[in-house]
Amino acid sequence: MSGKGAILTGYRLLTGLLEPAAAGLLVWRRRRGKEDPTRLAERRGYPGVRRPDRPLVWLHGASVGETVTLLPLVARLQKRGLTVLVTSGTVTSAKLLAARLPAGVIHQYLPLDVPRYMRRFLDYWQPSLGLICESEIWPNLLIEVRKREVPLVLVNARMSERSFARWYKAPKTSRFLLSCFESCLAQSQGDAERLAQLGAPRVSVAGNLKFDVPAPPADADTLAILDGLTTGRPVWVAASTHPGEEEQVIAAHLGMKPYLPNLLTIIAPRHPQRGVEIEALAEANGIALARRAAGQLPERWAELYIADTVNELGLFYRLSQVAYLGGSLVPMIGGHNPIEPAKLGCALLHGPFVHNNAEIFAAFDQGGGAREVADAQALAGAVHRWLSDPASARQAARAAAQTSGELGGALGRTIQALEPLLMRIALGQRDGAA
Repeated sequence: MSGKGAILTGYRLLTGLLEPAAAGLLVWRRRRGKEDPTRLAERRGYPGVRRPDRPLVWLHGASVGETVTLLPLVARLQKRGLTVLVTSGTVTSAKLLAARLPAGVIHQYLPLDVPRYMRRFLDYWQPSLGLICESEIWPNLLIEVRKREVPLVLVNARMSERSFARWYKAPKTSRFLLSCFESCLAQSQGDAERLAQLGAPRVSVAGNLKFDVPAPPADADTLAILDGLTTGRPVWVAASTHPGEEEQVIAAHLGMKPYLPNLLTIIAPRHPQRGVEIEALAEANGIALARRAAGQLPERWAELYIADTVNELGLFYRLSQVAYLGGSLVPMIGGHNPIEPAKLGCALLHGPFVHNNAEIFAAFDQGGGAREVADAQALAGAVHRWLSDPASARQAARAAAQTSGELGGALGRTIQALEPLLMRIALGQRDGAA
């Protein structure tokens, strides 16, 4: 651990001393619905299930977007006969994984980045290989993995310009932490260059795994019911929205209403527990609404449908001609993944704040499948144009689907890059059996 510098030494000491406060933080988060009360011990490193007595590959994604990205990789690893553990850090991601992980794959919550919690987690699960998705760089996690000489790979790795600028100010810290990875498989050439400049070893470009993720599923019976209720209506969805965006979506809806009297606007908040909050906002604007978590359906009288449930975006993308991707009309978030609606026949809209997925949005914009809007007025205008001209919307949707298809292939390149490490595990299994 030599060379890790004063910043990391201080971080290690502070997080160790604040362990009692971390336990209190978990209780506070549980009361706010941000932790699963039945699985709180996992966040302190205690196992929730028994570990199989076989070599284990561990994959980690922070939340919904990252864990969904890992699904094709999980399936490939399981097909090779490997035991697979997936960790994440949010209740929403755990619910989604419960529905979408293949049978036999284990899910656990990742512990908070406290030294003793991480030691407890790693000592129990003893992974033969760790795959960390995108940009989850937790110092105690990396240091404890390094101590155990477990090979660790940063897959679908990204380093935005904003993150690069922050890490660049602490060169010794960034170099040490990135040196904990055996290799980094970057999403793009720009990500690769920034990671290499910060000191990451053996950086290569594998492409973006998100393009290889299957379209999100939808229950056929539910889809038939909702399709019947919305047939003949112009329908659009504002997906993965955040505070400050729903106001703009509602303003856009009100602006279009005189011209599209049968308009149905669907809002699917990034955090479903905000459904009641959005309901109050809509009611204050005199909008007739139905809310999915309350068991309601988008009957003909409803102008707005709040889709405040988990793992149903595939359903609402299939119902919609146009999809606005949230987290992009407000700063800080950086825009959510547009690939899923592109695969399901939606023309795409997004705001100007897409720094977390800048290259993906640029590809869709250039291909004609997506357009940028600056505010509620521009959003209303763009949605209205496409809903009033279905042929134009279909053309944009086809362009989005074509872009998505052209940018696939990262899964194969990632597996190829991991092959030496996977062979090492396979040889260890064989030697153990002998």
